[in-house]
Amino acid sequence: MPRHSGANLEVSESGPSSHPMTLKGPVFLSKSQRLIRLLRRGVSEVWLRFLLAIAGLILAFAAALFSTVARESGNLWATLILASAALLLATIVGLTTVPYLARRIGTVRIREAFDYDVTRVGIIYVVIVLLIGIAALNTGNNLLYIVVAAMLAAIVVSGVASALVLRELELDVRLPEHVFAGRSMLARILLRNPRKWLPSFSLNVVSLEKANPARHWRWLPTTFAVPAGRPPEKQWIRLPDRQLRRVIEKQVAPNIFNGSAYFPYLPARVSLMSELELKFQRRGRYQQESFGLATRFPFAFLTKTRRVPLVREVIVYPSVEPTDQFFEVLPLITGEFASFERGRGNDLYRIREYMPDDSARYVDWKASAKSGSLKVREFSREDERKLRIVFDNPIVDVVSEQAYESAVALAASLAWHFTGENTDISFVTQEYRGADIYRFLAYLAVVESQSLPSVIEDLEVSDDYNVILTARPRGTIPTALWSCSYFVFIGSPQ
Repeated sequence: MPRHSGANLEVSESGPSSHPMTLKGPVFLSKSQRLIRLLRRGVSEVWLRFLLAIAGLILAFAAALFSTVARESGNLWATLILASAALLLATIVGLTTVPYLARRIGTVRIREAFDYDVTRVGIIYVVIVLLIGIAALNTGNNLLYIVVAAMLAAIVVSGVASALVLRELELDVRLPEHVFAGRSMLARILLRNPRKWLPSFSLNVVSLEKANPARHWRWLPTTFAVPAGRPPEKQWIRLPDRQLRRVIEKQVAPNIFNGSAYFPYLPARVSLMSELELKFQRRGRYQQESFGLATRFPFAFLTKTRRVPLVREVIVYPSVEPTDQFFEVLPLITGEFASFERGRGNDLYRIREYMPDDSARYVDWKASAKSGSLKVREFSREDERKLRIVFDNPIVDVVSEQAYESAVALAASLAWHFTGENTDISFVTQEYRGADIYRFLAYLAVVESQSLPSVIEDLEVSDDYNVILTARPRGTIPTALWSCSYFVFIGSPQ
């Protein structure tokens, strides 16, 4: 069967009882319809900038030609205006379009190598070149043409020299293992020049800005409650509902640091280290996917930044600095804990009345002689000081953000305090059970309110004394836990 070239034919067949067979040939559109279709399809931003740059250069070339004609005809004002317009158009194209197109080159190595930012010195320098160029066109002085050429060559030399300074440098960023919010820490930045002969000058290790996360409209589950603003147990009506909100699809972790480390001179085959003080105000995960090596060498016309892909992540623990709430609950917890753990140890806990089941070896005869009745000594059990900190993560929207953050900080402070008090301490949450203080702090660093069952329901009574942070109402606490626990109710006055 022969194959036809030219217009495509589409045969549509629906069966014997359907509509007759139809033939679809090429559809011819008018010029206005083709223009509308082109606009709807959209033009790439790269091609748009390229076409605008070509148009600008054509206009600049035309203005330069007409300025030459005006100068030969003796029209000074026309020459001045046309020459200025030509240089201004060329400058605008050079500063706005050329760097953008250079970053969009197909070669990945070149496209991701450098970013360019024009400095104030560079803008002033370009304006001076523009004025001298106008003067050269108006006077026809060869010396001015030479000066303009030399100044333009300086821009080229600056770009080449700054690129050579940044090439092949190796960067490493070292962060401490444990970081707490509110505490200053030192990060070490190592910069190495592996080249044999060529040194580097005036280098800055900088943080690169991240793109803003995309936001989309989503229907989210919520609860319709009457009256609003009251605790769940005091609301008359609670019905499942949905609410339209604009949410972030993927939360972007903040950068580790926003400052810079300066290296004035880096010789060949030498590694230098700089210490940078960092201080995180909030707990959470901080991540850096790339760093920048920036320089203004040699003339400061441009700030050229080379992107260095280097992934670093740090988990910032909650602050463990004592707060007013910490000083308020610590004596109460310590007192009840000591009372719970009194026993037969080496440290004297108290002297009390003799009981029938007490051993005679613990009778305090001096105290008995003074009081006229038998007294026994009671000791604390240092080898059995078992404490369990329970963080019952509340569900979403039960407590305010401020109350939630205060509870997280209090849990971290209590855990850090009792870890250094010769106590056998353990931790219980919805997502972590164990005795590692740093794993518990790492959990608290990134924890958020979640719709998970309360951990108190499955909390078994043991020899441990419990410090429980929860948002549950007092009436819902199991009776067996009251005798061996101290409760901190999140969002409620103690």
